Amino acid sequence: MDLMKILDELRRERAQIEEAIMTLERLVEGRGRRRGRPPTWLAEARKRNKAAESAEGSTDDLDDDDYDDEEEEEVASTARS
Repeated sequence: MDLMKILDELRRERAQIEEAIMTLERLVEGRGRRRGRPPTWLAEARKRNKAAESAEGSTDDLDDDDYDDEEEEEVASTARS
């Protein structure tokens, strides 16, 4: 194999690895508390859950601003079901 081809291939692999590292770093930085209004599907799912809980006698008041990633994942998993 030609040395120039090997170098080109290694450079392409290095670029892909650097992109993967940058993507993972962005994911790590974005793990903090989310700001702003939740997506419409999340707000609607919360309303359905809240209505179901109030019918069962449970009262758990959550404002649209009081959500975190765990709650979003929980609602998303129930929405997919």
